[in-house]
Amino acid sequence: MIVPIAVIAGRALQVVLAAGLIGWTALLGYFQLGAPWWQVFFAVIVALLLGLLVLLWRRHWRRVWIAMGLVLVGAGLWWSTLVPRADRDWKPEVAHGVTAEIGPDKVTLNNVRNFGWTSETEADERWERRVVDPGAITSVDIILSVWDSPDIAHTLVSFGFDDGQHVVFSSEIRKERDEEFSSLGGFFRKFELVLIAADERDIVRLRTDLRGEQVSLYPITMEAGQRERLFLSFLELGNDLDRAPRWYNTLTSNCTTVPYHLAAQLSDRVVFDPRVILSGRLPGYLRDIGVLRPDLTAEEVAARASLGRLGPALADGTEFSRRMRVKWDG
Repeated sequence: MIVPIAVIAGRALQVVLAAGLIGWTALLGYFQLGAPWWQVFFAVIVALLLGLLVLLWRRHWRRVWIAMGLVLVGAGLWWSTLVPRADRDWKPEVAHGVTAEIGPDKVTLNNVRNFGWTSETEADERWERRVVDPGAITSVDIILSVWDSPDIAHTLVSFGFDDGQHVVFSSEIRKERDEEFSSLGGFFRKFELVLIAADERDIVRLRTDLRGEQVSLYPITMEAGQRERLFLSFLELGNDLDRAPRWYNTLTSNCTTVPYHLAAQLSDRVVFDPRVILSGRLPGYLRDIGVLRPDLTAEEVAARASLGRLGPALADGTEFSRRMRVKWDG
């Protein structure tokens, strides 16, 4: 008897879907369960897989899909119980997300990080409260930090005020004290998302001098109203995350939150341009929409943007920030 090609293709698709569901469930268990529970869970997954292979060998397709349905329901129920929290034992650098008390003329920023880093992992910890006037914002700078692929950069936005101080916003993974980042784990509700507000001496120098990342600074041309709206949009995000924690997701809710907030203030084309997601290419997007020194070539912009090592963290934060921008001021 000749089996129709459509039937063979249908059976093959069923096998692929079953394997995908088992694999997804196994990864969920791996990222959510610690030892020794993961080993027990793995043994259950192996037993399930062997049982399914027996059913497939005997062509009991209905039983296979009953079993898969039960796995899907169980995994879905487990997934629904994974709720983001704000009260875990966090790493010190993400222990507090920024929140703001927004008044008619002034804004009080709570939990502005101003660590004095002595190594990549150790610092004198300082969390500060700062009062600023959004109407006194005089500059907006995009800071890109590349640690691996040049197409992917961590994106920070720095706001400069007329008194010389700068506040930097960074959307980051909120890791617990014993956790390390995993991009795959970011698909399985492993990490929460946090918005950090920080002093430039902390968050920029950590990347340039201690981590040795390739950091670039780009001044953005924006109108006063745009600068203020962008600043307030970050404060709204910080307050939202404080009220209702969110999961970090490697694709949908990650460090691209920062460039998206920026681009949403500059152009209605943001959702159509992949350079907002491939943040290492963000300068090209900003040049194309006319907000990044159109009078300079791309090579000249790149040369001025590169920060290199910044040296000691000066006691005067205003002077430290001025030193960061010396190439652009020349």
